[in-house]
Amino acid sequence: MLKEMDELQKTSGFTGRSELVRSAIRFMLEDVREKSALTGDMNGLIVVTHDEDEEEPVTKMKHAYEDIIRTHIHSKTKTSTCIELFIVQGDAKKVTAMAKAFQAEDAMKSTKLIQI
Repeated sequence: MLKEMDELQKTSGFTGRSELVRSAIRFMLEDVREKSALTGDMNGLIVVTHDEDEEEPVTKMKHAYEDIIRTHIHSKTKTSTCIELFIVQGDAKKVTAMAKAFQAEDAMKSTKLIQI
């Protein structure tokens, strides 16, 4: 992680790691504020990546939120990483709860909620 942080620091113009970390925290806090403000019925995409041997958490999540999942697409890359795309529609609080549940799952590499 330090190598990646140092590279990001250099390419993004941050003066040091601490400035990079502060910026990342601000970005994360803003993201949480935006998601917390969502209300009513919404459409969205939840994109999740994970190693191919970490399917179980995805299956559990898929069953827990099946009432808001409209479409689920699974794709495997050549590097043994899986990409899961969920097209979701429903109460904004439940959609954000699903995204947060994926983010909290250690087996997931990345999670992104995109409001449509």
